[in-house]
Amino acid sequence: MEDYKKEFIEFMVESDVLKFGEFTLKSGRRSPFFMNAGAYVTGSQLMRLGEYYARAIHERYGTDFDVLFGPAYKGIPLSVAACIAFSKLYGKEIRYCSNRKEVKDHGDAGILLGSKLKDGDRVVIIEDVTTSGKSIEETFPILKAQSNLVIVGLMVSLNRMEVGLGGHISALDEIRQTYGFPANAIVTMAEVVEYLYNRPCQGKVRIDDTLKAAIDEYYKEYGVKA
Repeated sequence: MEDYKKEFIEFMVESDVLKFGEFTLKSGRRSPFFMNAGAYVTGSQLMRLGEYYARAIHERYGTDFDVLFGPAYKGIPLSVAACIAFSKLYGKEIRYCSNRKEVKDHGDAGILLGSKLKDGDRVVIIEDVTTSGKSIEETFPILKAQSNLVIVGLMVSLNRMEVGLGGHISALDEIRQTYGFPANAIVTMAEVVEYLYNRPCQGKVRIDDTLKAAIDEYYKEYGVKA
């Protein structure tokens, strides 16, 4: 496994973003692990997070895009932090854009925050995690209603490696098939388990035999192969 992936896994644990226990997800699934990008709250955390995203986006999509779109609400700080990091690391100005949950009818009116979207814009969508693909189902029509743009791809921080809404292939693969653009992640859950299983991280073993068994049972029901 690449060193930057190991660093990112440790960073998620250190920031209390990746947790283990018992959680109910937005999809309704009961999961033994949970990832919450809303726990990145300090300047140094957001700076590091933006750089991890920028490197992953650059590796997968290069620099041939114009806008980072972060769906409300958690995608808003992600898109801002990654835009700043992209400018710093690669010297290219990328615009940030997000949506509002409710359309604003005065002042800076409309459904968008940040940059307006123009015909011909090439857009990368940035999210924290995709479990079932439901969030993209909500985001895609918002983007396509704004202008004649091109969606270059999606980048999430963690691929949970679970079946999508169709129940047969992974959420990221389902996004590729349904919407026609690539979907990638900084790390996969298989890599997280490989790295953390019976290994101390921040002074504590996060995935012991009991939790590993719970994760294995979860994937028997919802998982896909790596």
